Amino acid sequence: MLYMVWALIGLIVGAAGIYGLLKAMGKNIVQTAKKEAEQLRDAARKQGETKAREIEFAAQQERLKLRDIFEREAQAERKALNDQEQRLTKREDILDRKLDTLSVKEKNLESLESKLTQRDNRLVVKEKQFDQMIEEERQKLLQITSMSVDAAREMLLKRIEDESRRDAGLVIQRVVEQAQEEAKEKSRQIVLQAIQRYAAEQSCDHTVSTVAIPSDDMKGRVIGREGRNIRSFEKATGVDVIIDDTPGVVVVSCFDPVRREVARISLEKLVQDGRIHPARIEELVAATSKEMEEELVRIGREAVQEANLSNIAKPIIPMLGRLGYRTSYGQNVLRHSMEVAYLSQVIAEELGLDGALARRAGLLHDIGKAMDHEVEGGHPQIGKEFLRRFNEPEAVLNAVEGHHGDTPVTTPYTVIVMAADAISASRPGARRESLERYIKRLQDLELLATEVPGVRQAYAIQAGREVRVIVDAKAVDDAVSMKIARDIAKKIEESMQYPGEIKVTVIREVRAVEYAK
Repeated sequence: MLYMVWALIGLIVGAAGIYGLLKAMGKNIVQTAKKEAEQLRDAARKQGETKAREIEFAAQQERLKLRDIFEREAQAERKALNDQEQRLTKREDILDRKLDTLSVKEKNLESLESKLTQRDNRLVVKEKQFDQMIEEERQKLLQITSMSVDAAREMLLKRIEDESRRDAGLVIQRVVEQAQEEAKEKSRQIVLQAIQRYAAEQSCDHTVSTVAIPSDDMKGRVIGREGRNIRSFEKATGVDVIIDDTPGVVVVSCFDPVRREVARISLEKLVQDGRIHPARIEELVAATSKEMEEELVRIGREAVQEANLSNIAKPIIPMLGRLGYRTSYGQNVLRHSMEVAYLSQVIAEELGLDGALARRAGLLHDIGKAMDHEVEGGHPQIGKEFLRRFNEPEAVLNAVEGHHGDTPVTTPYTVIVMAADAISASRPGARRESLERYIKRLQDLELLATEVPGVRQAYAIQAGREVRVIVDAKAVDDAVSMKIARDIAKKIEESMQYPGEIKVTVIREVRAVEYAK
């Protein structure tokens, strides 16, 4: 128990000592903390003052920088304002000078307007005076010339018409010369190349449908008892047999060349055979007609092969063969078609077109002549309608129908075939015509030329290839001569049918004649 008291007292005393010790230590800690706090406060104050001085210095530097920038911008603005002020001052000076100039011009315009007004007034007065003078002169002229107003007007209109014709002649001459210069050389080159590349024979001999008879006794046998043999022959062949006093000759006449050829061959066979009676005549004519059909197919096929054409319908081939027995002015139509085919090919190739198509159109262009005596209409239209049934190309159909210029041209191949047709028909020796038709054509040509006003005489020369026209030198000048030539050429184109071209030459000649006595 005592030990516990003493232990308790010891604990109490130890606790009091520890408390005192702790209190003393706490007091020292507090004092140390206060000293440290004061030191920290003094350091913070000093650091704050330093920081404030730094911030104040930076703010002062920034203020100086901004002030410098502001002063530079203000100086630039002041300079810009000064420049603008100077420009405005100059512009104001310019406007002032312009205003002064405008004032001067306005004064001048007012002066000019016043002068123009005065001049207009004087012109009005002078115009009235001129009108009065013209009227007086007109009355004097009418009194001197004893012409009425209508007569004077007619004379004036005639003078204007003459001047217009002269001007028209000059225009025509200029246009024609220009067109000739541009087209003559190229066309001449193409045509010459086409002619050089295809050389053909001259005009073929016209087939005379005559049959040689060995004796006059054979003529009697051909006629037969009471003419029954000749009637049977004419009925079977569709021809006229002419037997006259000409010794050793019997003439077969028919407008159809194929029927005429069948009749000629049949009659030659009958004369050679000697058995001439109606039954034998019918038998030989039938056999010859069949042979002729085969011959036409052979001729047509050879023409197609020679022209190197393909896809020709079978009905067209014998029609080409029929052209081999047809002539036009002495020119064999089939050979003429072959010439046109090759010439068309050459011209088309020179122009960069399809030569095969042009050759096809050239070969078939006169196909209508094989049947123009059987169908009503001209051979161009007949040929077109015939070929249309066999689906020929449109270029070929237009060339067939329009190679004489009867219809509008829709393809260039039509013009090519027209040119080739003219070349083939107009080459030397290609065609011939009867004397009567030749003379009639020349007479028509001269008459047509003399119908033009101002023409005194006209002469057809060069076998109708040229007409020379002599005009009245007093009534026609050089410019009007050109118009007269053009008018005559147009009338010839519209009124006449002719192969190739016709040259119109107008001659205006002034002759001065005097006699020495």
